Amino acid sequence: MTTRDGQTEASVFRPDSGEGPWPAVLVYQDGRGIRPALFELGQRIAQGGYLVLLPDLFYRAGPYEAPDPDAFSRDPELRKQWQQKYMSTATKANVRSDTEAFLAFLAAQPDVRSLAIGTTGYCMGGGLSLSAAGHFPDRVIAAASYHGGNLATDDPESPHLLAPRIRARVYVAGAVEDASFPDQQKQRLIEALEQAGVQHTVETYAGAKHGWVPSDSSVYNRDASERHYQTLLALFDATLKSAPPKN
Repeated sequence: MTTRDGQTEASVFRPDSGEGPWPAVLVYQDGRGIRPALFELGQRIAQGGYLVLLPDLFYRAGPYEAPDPDAFSRDPELRKQWQQKYMSTATKANVRSDTEAFLAFLAAQPDVRSLAIGTTGYCMGGGLSLSAAGHFPDRVIAAASYHGGNLATDDPESPHLLAPRIRARVYVAGAVEDASFPDQQKQRLIEALEQAGVQHTVETYAGAKHGWVPSDSSVYNRDASERHYQTLLALFDATLKSAPPKN
C-alpha cells in the first residue's frame, strides 16, 4: 500500500463465508509490531462480519521481526532499542498521514459496504484509534482502545484533547495494573468525552495487566481477551452494520 512516505505492508481479513460487501474495520497495532498473534486478532474480528485492515505502522524503519514477548517484557534494553528504532517512527503525525491512505484504500474496495468505518487499537494503537476518530470524524463512527496508554496527558497531541471533534461512539478498556493509564488519566478522559457529548464507555478490567489482549503476550489474560472481543464486536454491531452504504 502506498502512503505519503513510501510503501507499507497491510493485511486484509474477510469473513470465511459470504461475499460481502461488509463494514470495514481498521486495526492499529501494538508496540511489538505485526506478527501472527495480530493476524489471529484480525481474522477473529473479521468473523464477526467485517472486512479488517491491519497495516504495518513501522514500515519507515525497514523490515523487522517482532521480538520474543518474554524477552521483550523482561529486557529493558531490548525495549529501549525497539522503541527508538521502530516505535518512534509511528508518530501521531506520521500515522495521521498514513490513515489518509488507509481510508482511501478501504473506500476503494468493492466489498467494503460503507465509507463509515470502525477503528480499534492496542497499547500505542489505542491512542491512535481515538485520534483517528478525532481527525477523521466523517469516516470513523466507532473507535475502541484496549490497554491503550497515555490517552489523557499534558501532551498537546493527547487523544483526549480531540474529544470535541469526535462523533464516533467510543469504547476504552484499560487494565487495573497499567502505569500508562492510571485513574487520574481515566477520569480526565471521561470528563473530556462527557463535556464533548461523546457517547462512550471507559472502564478498567480487573485482573488484567497492560497488554492482555494478544494471545502471544507475556501477560495474556484469556478471560479479559475474550471480553475484549465481546465488547468490540458489540460496539461495531451497534454502529457499523447500520451505516449508510457507499452508493
